[in-house]
Amino acid sequence: MKKITATIAIIFTLYSCNKEVKVVEKPIVKASEKAAFSIVIHGGAGFIKRDNISQEKEAAYRQKLEEAIRVGYNILNNGGTSIDAVQNTINILEDSPLFNSGKGAVLTNEGTCEHDASIMDGKTLNAGASAGTKTVKNPINLARAVMEHSPHVMLAREGAETFAQEQGLKIVEPSYFHTEKSLKALERVKASENTKVASFFDADIQNSKFGTVGCAALDKHGNLAAGTSTGGMTNKRWGRIGDSPIIGAGTYANNNTCAVSSTGWGEYFIRGMVAYDISALMEYKGLSLKEASKEVIQNKLPTIGNGKGNGGIIAIDSDGTIAMEFNTPGMFRATMDDKGTLYIGMFKD
Repeated sequence: MKKITATIAIIFTLYSCNKEVKVVEKPIVKASEKAAFSIVIHGGAGFIKRDNISQEKEAAYRQKLEEAIRVGYNILNNGGTSIDAVQNTINILEDSPLFNSGKGAVLTNEGTCEHDASIMDGKTLNAGASAGTKTVKNPINLARAVMEHSPHVMLAREGAETFAQEQGLKIVEPSYFHTEKSLKALERVKASENTKVASFFDADIQNSKFGTVGCAALDKHGNLAAGTSTGGMTNKRWGRIGDSPIIGAGTYANNNTCAVSSTGWGEYFIRGMVAYDISALMEYKGLSLKEASKEVIQNKLPTIGNGKGNGGIIAIDSDGTIAMEFNTPGMFRATMDDKGTLYIGMFKD
């Protein structure tokens, strides 16, 4: 019944907005021929099951995923670049309190939000990232500014915020990012037996979720790009940084292979260099995107950290082929191709 309700909600939204689109139950991950462009997004992987989420929340997540991917799709459809599509799509997710990035970021042990983000251009292999910022409204914008307007790849904390101000990026009070959901999650984690351990608990699904958001895109010019943005772990301490701002772990893009954005337990994605590993298997071993993604996420990652390597990836190759591989019960995700076909998924089935 929940699935029917969510589908009806999506169809009604499309109809009311007077948009013509084909909505499919299963993603078109392999085009019959090279796609002119395509885009894929994620809103985090984790223990996302139908029994764990209300119909209202499910519909809200689906609606926001559609809103976000349409922004990127329209940019690509109008001849825009993959970098622009990635950045603007992630902005929508960062501005939503539903996801653990930007406005919806989880709280640290001190009750603050610390954001990480990265972006990479598959044409030039140029990349930018930021870590531990507390006042930059859209961290993915800062990551792009680092990529395009600095000689560096990653800036962190106060220095990154100073650079953001110099670049004229939107700066907000730290309280802007606080939400009731993130406060409840912090209270729950602190009330647990081991208050020194950071957690991925998410109040919407009453279980663990790696709430990172990300996007990968192929544009009409044949260029790939990927980006990732996150608030990290609830109750994190000591300036903890995960995989999201690390090129090769949380984000990677190369026109010769693929563009990847990761979501999962960052410590293990860093150790496995997950995003780059998928690209390397394609480049050096000749695996397809699907084969490489499955090998890394289903076979390699779970062996790191005694089974703690949980999460998933979204990826796209130069033909427009899409991969959405995850080893958890669910992952918020959506795709659109050059024919306007829309797919939105949440659960493994």
